[in-house]
Amino acid sequence: MHQTGPGASADVSAGGVGRRAVGAAESVRAGRSWWDANADDYQAEHGDFLGDTRFVWGPEGLDEQDARLLGEVAGKRVLEVGAGAAQSSRSLLERGAFPVALDLSFRQLQHSRRIDGAHGTAVPTVQADAAALPFRDGSFDLAFSAYGALPFSPDGAGIMREVHRVLKPGGRWVFSLTHPIRWAFPDDPGENGLTATHSYFDTTPYVEEDAAGDVTYVEHHRTLGMRVREVAGAGFRLVDLVEPEWPEHLVQVWGGWSPTRGRRIPGTAIFVCDRD
Repeated sequence: MHQTGPGASADVSAGGVGRRAVGAAESVRAGRSWWDANADDYQAEHGDFLGDTRFVWGPEGLDEQDARLLGEVAGKRVLEVGAGAAQSSRSLLERGAFPVALDLSFRQLQHSRRIDGAHGTAVPTVQADAAALPFRDGSFDLAFSAYGALPFSPDGAGIMREVHRVLKPGGRWVFSLTHPIRWAFPDDPGENGLTATHSYFDTTPYVEEDAAGDVTYVEHHRTLGMRVREVAGAGFRLVDLVEPEWPEHLVQVWGGWSPTRGRRIPGTAIFVCDRD
């Protein structure tokens, strides 16, 4: 996740960061340009943790190889929404799945091609907005998103509907994102990050602007209840909500993620949803 979003409370001013309303087109445009510009740094900073063929659901390091939230994947067509460099899809490829990795950022998908070249793999990639999936109805058996697309989209409900549309009946949709409660706390890895300073119920987007006042980054907050209603409204059945605990062996700190916070307040929420 981006390091400075949740917990920001000040109104944004030109060249600054804070909370304000932002249009849908502006939000999508900022998301594409930010990830294109920062993909290299992101992969360099997080590449060791993510691995090239590893599937983790969040900063706590919960591995799909152990959690099996998607169920059996061998022989299944699987869509990864907000794939980045498609590390998770590559992991599923090793388990006999047929993944397709989708991302809004062309530069992130170029990193997927780079990793494929190093490993002799070939994960199909598609550049598209997750709220307008370019696939036929019932194209996939499974779909997932690990910290991808949803926090950066103004249309979470639209993403849910699109995923429901492209899944076959009986398909599963699993997605992880920053636990909504984190938005009430400063994005600080120390003790200061354990005191709520902002209303959990305020869903005004977090925005970063350049000196000219143009939006360069946007992140969207929804409460747990709002996410559940998005899931149900799209026709899914929520079968589990996983809140991974911070493991004792993990001492890594980046941005607002740390053992200090992770062992006391949840950092990740994973929604496991079935399409009837």
